[in-house]
Amino acid sequence: MSELTKRVLFAVPGAAVMLIITWIGGLAFEILFGLITILTIWEIHRILRHTHDRDLFPLSFLVAILVWFFSDFPMWAVYMVSGIGILVSLLAFVYGRHEFPRRWFATLFSGIYAPTGFLMIVFIRDLMPGSGGFWLVLTLFLMIWGNDVFAYFGGKRFGKRKLAPSISPNKTVEGFWFGFLGAAVGFLIVYFIADPFPLSIQAILPTVIFIGTLGPIGDIAASRLKRLANVKDSSTLLPGHGGFFDRFDSMILSAPFIYFLYYLIL
Repeated sequence: MSELTKRVLFAVPGAAVMLIITWIGGLAFEILFGLITILTIWEIHRILRHTHDRDLFPLSFLVAILVWFFSDFPMWAVYMVSGIGILVSLLAFVYGRHEFPRRWFATLFSGIYAPTGFLMIVFIRDLMPGSGGFWLVLTLFLMIWGNDVFAYFGGKRFGKRKLAPSISPNKTVEGFWFGFLGAAVGFLIVYFIADPFPLSIQAILPTVIFIGTLGPIGDIAASRLKRLANVKDSSTLLPGHGGFFDRFDSMILSAPFIYFLYYLIL
């Protein structure tokens, strides 16, 4: 069975399940992305093990829990944990020649980066009740997917100049610009099928700029990390697709910016 066949056979039912749970929203949606967050943290931990900046996984997991349930903790606990984090970070900076600072910063990256991105997706779903939140999340999904698809095929057909040759050799400048078109197509699809669509058509410009710029940066950052670890995929959990970090790297970085943009608009 070819890799393309594997990708399609897994992607279709996977996307269907994702859309159904996104439509349901609420606790089911939060649980889904909570599980994806846990698996992504584990994948990042596996990648970091192959670098000089290995994380402290139990602590990464604890940091991720604090990020995810931040608003549910009493303020004294939040202040105490934040203070400890700042103090340790300062000590790590002062004693930067030792191995500990690198492990500490790797731990913070592993525990904060992906959980924050996925949590913002949950927040986007909760911005509006009922179908409104669904359309907002679907817009994010289709813009990211559109950006990826158009960048891939546009780069394959017209690509000449390498975007990041030492990190991701297959990405081209031409593909990067086609990605903006794909993000716009994703936005317009939801705009015309939603009834009603919660955003005005004017929102297409800032959202496309965010997705078209931040999506590739998130992808390149993940590629850079995997290249440092000399691994191709973050895991083999998704047949034909690698791991969750591979599939959501663009969305992790884009989601916080899209959330705050939606929040300001709405």
